[in-house]
Amino acid sequence: MLLCTVLSYAQKKPVQGFVIDKDSKQRLAKVYIYNSRSDEGLYNNTKGEFSTQVMVGDTLVAALQGYAVDTLVYKGQNSFYFQLKPLFIRLKEVSIIGKTMSPDELYEKTQKEYKYQTDRGSSKDLLNIGSNGVGLGIDAIYNLLSKRGKNARHLQSILEKDYNEQIIDYRFKPEYVKQVLGISDTELLDFMQQYRPSYSFVLSASDYAFIVYLRNSYSAYKRNPKALRLQPLPDIKIEQL
Repeated sequence: MLLCTVLSYAQKKPVQGFVIDKDSKQRLAKVYIYNSRSDEGLYNNTKGEFSTQVMVGDTLVAALQGYAVDTLVYKGQNSFYFQLKPLFIRLKEVSIIGKTMSPDELYEKTQKEYKYQTDRGSSKDLLNIGSNGVGLGIDAIYNLLSKRGKNARHLQSILEKDYNEQIIDYRFKPEYVKQVLGISDTELLDFMQQYRPSYSFVLSASDYAFIVYLRNSYSAYKRNPKALRLQPLPDIKIEQL
């Protein structure tokens, strides 16, 4: 048993990596890096970098709210990096051929892809009903209390937040905002970044209420275009691997 343990650890290798925005090529921080084999997760640092122990064949997942999940299989290289695709709708128009998946369909697809991992964090079947009455389900208790369950629930929460952002994007579209407000392309991106509506408002607001929100927000934007503007991120160059 001791020999097997030693051999198992001997196969692990410390590697470093970083995460970037696939479009802007800027580094991304606070990204959750998840190893599906070891069921361990970690966050990268403010420079977008991380270090972890991996084995050849490990599947690693990078997840960040507002970005599509990126997955790679470790093949023994000394370092690697993730490229996360933003879920935000870009201002540049594109021609889409075929049926575009709705936020519900995208969320269901992602759930199926990671079903085994997210089921570990599920609290369903907490109560079992049998011939002897109602009892607590051992598997459900383990999922709730174990480290594996916590990691799975954390990944699940990231997927759900991404789904919420997709719902907002589905209604808060650049072409629609531009049509309602008659806003210029120069102001459009800046306005939409500062006055992005909440998920709960998007779900509950009628078409009229949504138009009123856009017009009131644009009036506030015209009075002070910098009121809610975020500070620009530092431009960090990516070293060649």
